[in-house]
Amino acid sequence: MTEGNLGASGAQLASRSLFPTLAYDAYLNHAGISAPSTAVLAAVREVVEDYAARGFAAWPTHNDRRTRLRQRIAKLIGASAEDVGFTTNTTSGVTQIAMSLAWKPGDAVLLFRGEFPSNVTPWLQAAKTFGLDVRWVDLDAFTRSHDEGLSVYSRALDEGGVRLVAVSAVQFQTGLRMPIRAMANAAHRHGAELFVDAVQACGAVPLDVSEGRVDYLACGSHKWLMGIEGAGFLFVDRARVGALVPRLAGWLSHEEPVRFLLEGAGHLRYDRPIRPRADFIEGGNVPTTAFAALDASLALIEELGVDAVYSHVQRYLDALEPALAERGFRSVRSAFVEGRSGSLCALPPEGHALEPLHRALVRERIACAMPDGHLRFSPHWPNSVDEVPSVLAAVDRALRATRA
Repeated sequence: MTEGNLGASGAQLASRSLFPTLAYDAYLNHAGISAPSTAVLAAVREVVEDYAARGFAAWPTHNDRRTRLRQRIAKLIGASAEDVGFTTNTTSGVTQIAMSLAWKPGDAVLLFRGEFPSNVTPWLQAAKTFGLDVRWVDLDAFTRSHDEGLSVYSRALDEGGVRLVAVSAVQFQTGLRMPIRAMANAAHRHGAELFVDAVQACGAVPLDVSEGRVDYLACGSHKWLMGIEGAGFLFVDRARVGALVPRLAGWLSHEEPVRFLLEGAGHLRYDRPIRPRADFIEGGNVPTTAFAALDASLALIEELGVDAVYSHVQRYLDALEPALAERGFRSVRSAFVEGRSGSLCALPPEGHALEPLHRALVRERIACAMPDGHLRFSPHWPNSVDEVPSVLAAVDRALRATRA
């Protein structure tokens, strides 16, 4: 779909028509939390009203609808629906794998300095629990070139003993897009597996788990997928499921888990096997409203196409970046195209502190973020390149208001 072509759902690149109550002149914080569209709000309202009318009788309807959502997610990441399980956020997906791998004492997990804590803390907790060796790689080399970063990464793998590598598809602090396919291939050559935190990528950056065979991938719905908080998913490569130890399984993890509630007496059992599929992680009820929201938001992204969304966002950032540089900002957006994502992160001009500058921009009705010392602008499909001049005018006013 190209800009100006309106889809059946109302989705349109560079259009705010589905966001009539948005309070900002430019919403550039999709890497933080996206604002729900009217389609998402309608989906949430439908679920709540249905439960209000029918109570428990509504549950089978909305549970069955997740079959469609599972297929949508699988299509988005190049997977099969049976390899996708539902979670409540990215962290819960990371934690499931961290606690379900068949670790041996002394196994090493390879992490990256500068990662968002959701893809660090669960691994550190697993290291304490199972006696693992934690090793670290700096991201600096990846910022200079993927080849240089992969060289440093390969040397870390050459030390041996690495059981799993955990990395984000896109780094939250800089917007750096990582070479996931090459990293997966290198990990496999060294007998390791690759876990990907995709929350800063899915929905705005093309991502295919079949390329290089990603082993595990977790994502939440409230950022680039433009859902709401409380929904997420975990992909597990089918070849890896059988080796997992379902330590965090719950009552819904069994085969035929609800039969005793729907078919009368005699079906209550505790010995039904845990499902040998990714959805064994669905141990209890999940927020129905949040998954309805994700289904609605994914329908819009699916209609637009992630490739088209990515190209649209790059045009926006290509217009914004040089103008920020003229004003003294130092962009840390990747100098090479394959390292670019939906975020443009920059350091403030000399003489301007980050926090006052950020506050001034928010007062100017520009939504952005300030992760770990950087000012981050993250547009998505509703943002129009035509709004860049007004964003820059707001930046100019904010700079004047915060000059030291």
